[in-house]
Amino acid sequence: MMPPFLIFAVAAILMAVVRREMRGAILVAAPIVGLVNLWALPGDATFTAHVVGYDLSLYAPGRFSELFLVLFHLAALVAGLFSAHTGKGGQHAASLLYAGSALGAVGAGDLVSLFLFWEVMAVSSTFLVWGRGTDRAWRAGNRYLLWQILSGLLLLAGIVARFNQTGSIDVDFVGLSNPDGSASLAGWLIFLGIGTKACFPLLHTWLVDGYPEATPTGAVWLSSFTTKAAVYGLATMFAGESMLVWIGASMAAFPIFYAVIENDMRRVLGYSMINQIGFMLVGIGVGTELGINGAVAHAFNDVLFKGLLFMTMGAVLQQTGRIHASDLGGLAKTMPWTGRFCLVGAASISAFPLFSGFVSKSMIMSAAAYSDQHYWVWFVLLFAAAGVFHHAGIKIPFFAFYAHDAKIPASDPPRNQLVAMGIAAAACVLIGTFPQYTVYALLPFENTYSPYDVAHVVTQLQLLFFSALAFTWLQRSGLYPPELHSTNLDADWALRRPALRAWRRAAVAGRGRVLGLKRSLRRGIKGADLYMRRNAGPYGVMTRTWPTGVMMVWVTALLVGYLVLYYVG
Repeated sequence: MMPPFLIFAVAAILMAVVRREMRGAILVAAPIVGLVNLWALPGDATFTAHVVGYDLSLYAPGRFSELFLVLFHLAALVAGLFSAHTGKGGQHAASLLYAGSALGAVGAGDLVSLFLFWEVMAVSSTFLVWGRGTDRAWRAGNRYLLWQILSGLLLLAGIVARFNQTGSIDVDFVGLSNPDGSASLAGWLIFLGIGTKACFPLLHTWLVDGYPEATPTGAVWLSSFTTKAAVYGLATMFAGESMLVWIGASMAAFPIFYAVIENDMRRVLGYSMINQIGFMLVGIGVGTELGINGAVAHAFNDVLFKGLLFMTMGAVLQQTGRIHASDLGGLAKTMPWTGRFCLVGAASISAFPLFSGFVSKSMIMSAAAYSDQHYWVWFVLLFAAAGVFHHAGIKIPFFAFYAHDAKIPASDPPRNQLVAMGIAAAACVLIGTFPQYTVYALLPFENTYSPYDVAHVVTQLQLLFFSALAFTWLQRSGLYPPELHSTNLDADWALRRPALRAWRRAAVAGRGRVLGLKRSLRRGIKGADLYMRRNAGPYGVMTRTWPTGVMMVWVTALLVGYLVLYYVG
């Protein structure tokens, strides 16, 4: 028995020494061995390491860890199976290291260990963006890494501040306020550090910038770990903070407008991911057992149905070389199984009854409705639920598989990818049909919630029906935004345009000042050289040959001066 992250780290190292044909087997075997190891670990198992005089708790799972540990193993298994045919050792090693560091983050027993895994997760995941090998991927990966580094720096600053304030580095409730009611600097720094990875508004652009530029298989891995590790951190350290309700509500609402006008299908899924994380943050912010149960259950389900949708769009990109809605259409004829699996993912994210999204999203909405302080957010979530069906439940499968026939020569992807999509689709149906025997059994609090009552089912079906009706009317009337090759400006516009211009101007001005400094320094060096030549050269005042008589005078004067000082002192 060993800590879960270590199995993935060993597997990542093996990728460098095994033959190409063995890499896919290791990629699939690592999460299977990890699940067996996780099952064999006692509930109170811990692993520590003594580093620089401190005992770091590398594995000491808490209340929320069990669900995320199981989830990350399942996600790695599905993503590994989807990626197994490529044989790219570097990408496989980065993927395994990424998944292992995510497992380490949710299993860490102290904040320092959490930070170490946090940083490994940031660096390893960047290679999945760079791995596509295009100029756009390289630049997107650089921006992605900068955001991840910012997240780590904020987290580290918060850990240091918390240790100075309390002397503790335990992973437990932190909060945004001190016991006396004042704002906690440590709490806010940790909150923003985790929130950067959770895609808080204005801090979210790294996801919709980086994920669409990743490899077709890399995006599946990326969709599973970073944001869910952040959700785990917020649930553990900030449950019940009302700030999360406001943040989550805005995250659930604003991505809808971007997703509707977006042409790149994987960018649509990126905005949809932010929308779903918003639901989770609302549940955590409400802070009741029902709300937190709903949040972590929805995180579990989101990895499966969002991973399924990223797999289907990755297969489309891989098989056709296209990913924009305006370039696709009619693929249901040539990629029938991929289209069917996409429909399952669309139904799940849209929370159709008997699909996984329904049994977790309804918990969060019920928790909001039952809350005396946050009942208003139920209306926001209702709008957000309709919007996600509009852009992810309808737009993704419609424009890729069932719109105008673009007559693209294609076929379903390799069998390993179809099996991976089939496993994820089956899990979406199984969880949606039997939640009490699947995801509900892993929840951190006792659960008596039943999603299949008349009110929930009828309300959701009405919502879905009218959303579909609105999409049909907009499409038929020509009012639906056309799918065009364009760049939609987001919050990173300020960084990409004004900040870039300011940087260039500063660079030009700085270059002029540097040149001026170089000229001044050159003049100074020449002047010093001339001075030395005049005074210390062969014929200088200090180095030229003096007559013996003059030197005797100087020696006598120095001797007299020494004697005077000696006797006077």
